[in-house]
Amino acid sequence: MTHNGLSPLPQDLTLAEMSDVQIRAIVGELIKTNRDLKEVNSKLSDAQSKLIQSEKLASIGQLAAGVAHEINNPIGFIFSNFGTLEQYLEDLFQMLDAYEQAEASVSDSAALARIRSLKADLDIDYLKEDIPNLMRESRDGIQRVRKIVQDLKDFSRVDARQEWESVDLHAGIDSTLNIVNNEIKYKADVVKHYGALPEVQCLPSELNQVFMNLLVNAAHAITAERGTITISTGVEGPNVWVEVADTGAGIAQENLKRIFDPFFTTNPVGKCTGLGLSLSYGIVQKHSGRMEVHSELGVGTRFRVTLPIKHEEAATQPAA
Repeated sequence: MTHNGLSPLPQDLTLAEMSDVQIRAIVGELIKTNRDLKEVNSKLSDAQSKLIQSEKLASIGQLAAGVAHEINNPIGFIFSNFGTLEQYLEDLFQMLDAYEQAEASVSDSAALARIRSLKADLDIDYLKEDIPNLMRESRDGIQRVRKIVQDLKDFSRVDARQEWESVDLHAGIDSTLNIVNNEIKYKADVVKHYGALPEVQCLPSELNQVFMNLLVNAAHAITAERGTITISTGVEGPNVWVEVADTGAGIAQENLKRIFDPFFTTNPVGKCTGLGLSLSYGIVQKHSGRMEVHSELGVGTRFRVTLPIKHEEAATQPAA
């Protein structure tokens, strides 16, 4: 017995019980603190990844500005000269038609025989039909190069004059499919699962560039037998989404984190620049959207682009 009349054993047991409760409480706090630290660390890692990606995109934007500036001037000269060349050819064809009409009046049999021989050797009728087609295809090619240069300038915010429009994304996807048809038709069948989409406020030419990159990448991923490219769309709350999935080789997990890095590519050197997905990532971010990728080796890859239906600036404007 102690001087206060209490037995020391119960007192010791009570203290032991209190100590156990305290230890459990401390352990619980440590577990909670550890969980919170893991969550904070995850958020910091995510923020770091986004910051690194943003810095990489800023660097590629500066490079794009320089490339666009260097290419733009010679392309302008070519385009201007091309128009003049078309006019010259039109004049030559008119003169050729006049010569053909005058051919019957040539009295010199030797000269007439030489003219007819040259016409046969040169196949004038074929040239008259083929040259305009070649000129048209060349003009289309030059216009595409000019468009790519303008996209680079827009991406790097150099001389950018952009207007946000409400557009039908399905129309943009379909027109893009027509452009990249040669890349796809020998490798894959295209399957469309279009949902009912509202018009989306966007920069349509830039989004078409995103769709083009995703479709071309999907075609390149199909290397063995003929595959399938599936395009799906839908609405999710205030957003719309577009998915491009392929049945290609898939992407290794260690490469998925780098898939949007500028110049990163798993293709052989010289086959592609590794800029397509990086540029697409920047365009989607400019639209306040997000781009996600899911892939499995031997099964295929699926890219999803999620975009707000209303552009922020347009959404905040007061109604008329």
